[in-house]
Amino acid sequence: MLTLLKDEKLLLLAVIMACVAFPLEHWLLGNGQAMALVGGFVLIAAIVCASMRVAHHAEVLAEKVGDPYGTMILTLSAVLVEVVILAIMMSNEASPTLVRDTIYSAVMLDINGILGLAALMGGIKHGEQSYNDDSARTYSVMILTAMGVSMVVPEFIPESDWKIYSAFTIGAMLLLYTLFLRMQVGPHSYFFSYSYPEKKGRKREPEGASGSVKWSVTILGLGVIVIGALAEVMSKALDLGLEGTGAPPVVTAILVAAISAAPEILTALRAALANRMQSVVNVALGASLSTVILTVPVMEAMALYTGQPFQMAMTPVQTVMVVMTLVVCAINLNDGETNAIEGMTHFVLFATFIMLSLLGL
Repeated sequence: MLTLLKDEKLLLLAVIMACVAFPLEHWLLGNGQAMALVGGFVLIAAIVCASMRVAHHAEVLAEKVGDPYGTMILTLSAVLVEVVILAIMMSNEASPTLVRDTIYSAVMLDINGILGLAALMGGIKHGEQSYNDDSARTYSVMILTAMGVSMVVPEFIPESDWKIYSAFTIGAMLLLYTLFLRMQVGPHSYFFSYSYPEKKGRKREPEGASGSVKWSVTILGLGVIVIGALAEVMSKALDLGLEGTGAPPVVTAILVAAISAAPEILTALRAALANRMQSVVNVALGASLSTVILTVPVMEAMALYTGQPFQMAMTPVQTVMVVMTLVVCAINLNDGETNAIEGMTHFVLFATFIMLSLLGL
């Protein structure tokens, strides 16, 4: 028991922070803007601690069940965190653009941030890294379709017809995900896997890979719950702490996206450094696709239930960035190998996204 507690000390720290944060929430929010801002960053640190353990156990599961099942568990847990946080924030403070900005930020972070940095670091260490190009093409075309239907076309839908199109969007996203899930875990699962040649010498096994699958699933689930609980208090503290500072509203959306992607970042970087680019592709593109086709129907259903529509249509700048990202992605991931140059192109796009966000665009 002591060994388990020692191994999970970071998650235990996050659980303690969550137990402290909820009773002290009113005190934290009532002691001034500076205290709220400090408290918000402390809670972010606790979220990172929980995310590190979630990432570790997701890697254990991925090692035991193999791709694409392991990475699918990670991406679904991340989307669950994102949906929970968005639902909480939308119920506390009506922000018509928060859902749109969060999904957009998540796609930029997953494709340009995670994939770009992983391909850059992996390319510097290993040169060219191989993966199954069928998976990249499948992910890319589905992301383009899902974002086009749910976040571009709404710009041309009359306000009086938003409920009809919202219901259509829910059906379209669920249809896409049903087919995608059937392909990912069914007879076409080879689209999302890659057979790496066996290396000579002792096979490296990730730390804790011999652990129980049930234990890893339990810790992963607990970690998601703890992250969601911490994020609820953190969002209120940061909203108060950033009030009047001139920080662009999209900062909140970026934080939500970063929280949900934190486990994926660690997993993708470790996979890239271990020369397992297929896991990086599954994590980065799979997370982007899951974010769109799962978050959109849940939030659209919430909008229909409350009768309050969200602003889902992207701005012209956001549309240009998404198109550039997907075009570059389609070109880079068309030959079954990545390198440092391709990683740098995505990372430059990620830096551009951050700069535009800081400028309030």
